Amino acid sequence: MSQILQIAAIAAATFGTGAATLSVMNQDIPDLAVPEGDWAATGALDGRTFKIYGEDPASGSVLDDNILFRDGTFMSVDCEDYCNFGWTDYQTKEVDGVIHFTTTAICPDAPHTVVWYGTVTGDTVSIDVTWTTRRWYWTNQIAERVVGEAVPSEPVSG
Repeated sequence: MSQILQIAAIAAATFGTGAATLSVMNQDIPDLAVPEGDWAATGALDGRTFKIYGEDPASGSVLDDNILFRDGTFMSVDCEDYCNFGWTDYQTKEVDGVIHFTTTAICPDAPHTVVWYGTVTGDTVSIDVTWTTRRWYWTNQIAERVVGEAVPSEPVSG
């Protein structure tokens, strides 16, 4: 058997047994850990829109987005444009006059999970967010700290 055929046979056997798969897979990266607490679907932020901005120092990825709260649900305009995440239920809790919120959005067509945890004080929002993409051969995560201000709400379809 020629050397090329021998290499092809070894490669096929290796891939067939999954040995190569295990050697190229990396470990999973956990989603953002949201603090424990008395989370509830209160709708406390319904009718509010925030213009947010942040940057991932590791990758330089920039988030310049609007987030909306309506009828107990949350939407990121950028996430909707990217992957049709749609409206996701959100939960809140109030601590010393500060509204804390969290939501987890999952893309219906791709392996993207976005976890949001933020605080709202008056018209100011501060948010930790992770965008995690999980594939069988790798996991990638973008973590950002974003800040923003309330802006007038616009009608949104959907």
